[in-house]
Formats: sequence, C-alpha cells, structure tokens
Amino acid sequence: MLEELKEEAIVNKVGGRFKLSTLIQKRLVQINRGSRPLVDMQSEDKMEIVIQEILQDKIFLTSSGELKVYSETADLGDLLDLDTGDL
Repeated sequence: MLEELKEEAIVNKVGGRFKLSTLIQKRLVQINRGSRPLVDMQSEDKMEIVIQEILQDKIFLTSSGELKVYSETADLGDLLDLDTGDL
C-alpha cells in the first residue's frame, strides 16, 4: 500500500474513504483506457500517478459522483470533464 493512503489527510481532502476509493477507481479506469496522466512522474505505477493527481488537486469527484479535473487553461473554478473534454 502506498504511504499516502495511510494518512488521514488524503481521506479528508476528498471527503471520506468511500469517495477516495471511488475517485481512485474511476481515474484508474480512465488511465487504463488511455487517458494521459495529469502529473509529471517517472513512475509507471498507475496507482501512484492517481494519488499524486489527488494530492496536487488535479482531480476530484462532483457531488453527483462524476470525476472532474481542474482545467489549467480555464479560469479558476472552471472544470474539465475528462471523458468528453467539455467544460
């Protein structure tokens, strides 16, 4: 298990263990289907990549349970849908 998952900070960041588990699972599915990582890492470990995306506030779950990413090119607060690329 990754050390970051043992810390309560990541659990609190996403709003609980269930949401953390859901966020990790949804993002791993996207990466396994070919989505590019949102962080620069030398690691090939997809779980480590997803954890870093969470810790760096790149991805989160909406209140409806959809995975979203903060868009670097949009205004702060704008969200990018990773599946469609739509704001």
